[in-house]
Amino acid sequence: MTELLLDSFILLFVVIDPIGLAPIYAGITHGDSAAQRRRMAVRGVLIAAAILISFGLLGDALLRSLGVGLPAFQIAGGLLLFLLAVEMVFARQSGIRTATPREQDEAVHRRDVSVFPLAIPLIAGPGALTTVLLRVGESGDDLVAIGLVLAVIAAVLMLALLSLLMATRILKLMGETGANVVSRVLGVVLAALAVQYVLNGLQAQAVF
Repeated sequence: MTELLLDSFILLFVVIDPIGLAPIYAGITHGDSAAQRRRMAVRGVLIAAAILISFGLLGDALLRSLGVGLPAFQIAGGLLLFLLAVEMVFARQSGIRTATPREQDEAVHRRDVSVFPLAIPLIAGPGALTTVLLRVGESGDDLVAIGLVLAVIAAVLMLALLSLLMATRILKLMGETGANVVSRVLGVVLAALAVQYVLNGLQAQAVF
């Protein structure tokens, strides 16, 4: 169980990247009051939590209805996470983990960014959704393991909320360069985990 907790926490922390959220959130909420930023941060995290938990619990049934097995999703998810890792290492932003430049421009003109682009895709993006589904799927019918994965989701989202609430301070302390350095290091870790997912999927597929 300890290994499940640690692996799930590391993977979700790397994919959601609470530290990397800070400069992006500070940018798209520039000009808003502190109260508005706090309200949007809390609402965005709650919406992202509902999306991630719902997808984690119902996603496996959806895949089965489409005839997609867990090994195939492990391979596809591993490849997606590897692409995300490459972008993190090279400090590039895309729709996999963050809002695209056009989406960010649109967000600047919105009064409330809690749903878009904060909840989706900044927090509950394709990478996070894939990770949650993989972790819950690998838990099988073990309710305790599923509960632990959900607890990890809650813990990482609490860290994300803390980062959003302190976005201005973090940006002043680390700057864009500092945030990119952290993302590069986490990207290397994510690349290794992504490759392991692909290998696990190939091994399980070979068994079948």
